[in-house]
Amino acid sequence: MNRYRIAVLGGDGIGPDVIAEGVKVLRRVQEIVGGFQLDYEYLECGAKCYLEQGDPLPSHTLEKAATADAIYLGAMGDPSIRYPDGTELTPQITLRFELDLYAGIRPAKLYPGIRSALATDQPIDFVVVRESTEGLFASMKRGTLLRDEVATDTQVITRYGTERIVRAAFELCRQRNGKRKVTCVDKANVFRSFAFFRQVFLEVAQEYPDIEHECGYIDAVSMKLVMAPDQFDVIVTENMFGDILSDLAAGFIGGLGMAPSADIGDKHAVFQPCHGTAPDIAGKGIANPLATILSGAMMLNWLGDEHRDGNLREAAHRIEEAVATGLATHQLQSVEMGGKQSTDEIGTIVTERISA
Repeated sequence: MNRYRIAVLGGDGIGPDVIAEGVKVLRRVQEIVGGFQLDYEYLECGAKCYLEQGDPLPSHTLEKAATADAIYLGAMGDPSIRYPDGTELTPQITLRFELDLYAGIRPAKLYPGIRSALATDQPIDFVVVRESTEGLFASMKRGTLLRDEVATDTQVITRYGTERIVRAAFELCRQRNGKRKVTCVDKANVFRSFAFFRQVFLEVAQEYPDIEHECGYIDAVSMKLVMAPDQFDVIVTENMFGDILSDLAAGFIGGLGMAPSADIGDKHAVFQPCHGTAPDIAGKGIANPLATILSGAMMLNWLGDEHRDGNLREAAHRIEEAVATGLATHQLQSVEMGGKQSTDEIGTIVTERISA
């Protein structure tokens, strides 16, 4: 039997609430499918850790996370707890840089039974692939403030970083049952850095003649996403644009509580919901854990591919099916969706559907 060590970072706010349901579902699917063992190690992190130890991501946590087979994260940070310079705690972003998690994978899939904010009867099923170690985020904690008059942050685009994220987008496109099209999103008509990003994209696209490719400006693509999201399959873009488009896409599929994600590198991977810590509802039992549960399915799929373990891929499929059928039959009705089910009840319903 294959064993995998999972580093669990519950974090802050609703993070521990939703991660508990994610682990509950993972434990159940392991029992049902069998053939693999997930061993969980819970690590200290987040705002409380910062208050107690002066660091939201202590070195001992980072070291243990780096040796795990995968990292399962709830949510981290608290708007009321900040660094002396006024910026928020962002240990989840630190993880991306420290572990070189360059590929942010943000699926946007509208499940039957969920009402979209868009007035469309077309299927919504695309993925935003966000470069996560460069772009404008490269200036995080490195920007300058001159005499309290001028503030600057510098965008960084490299050939190496762009080539690998573009290849990641095309490879993902090959794995999907979508339109087999990759869209590059930039602002190449204004900024030299984005013109370079587009140039490299077009070069790499030649390596994938079986996949259609196109380019679009961020403003135009944002409009098209709202008006005709079914036109898109895989979108690849810079860090900040990817951050914004990911949340925009979540609005199409029922909100951030339905938006799973992965941050993947060559050696490490983190899986987490797209939403934040929502401290105002922490501990109240009303947070929607489905994004976390679906992130757990993404984790199993990734581990299955990395280790050629079909049992893990089958387990991921079981979770996805349990969520999809539960939503389609209106058995899953979170508070976020206008229902009354608690965080724990939603996790329990998913586990029961896996068992059915």
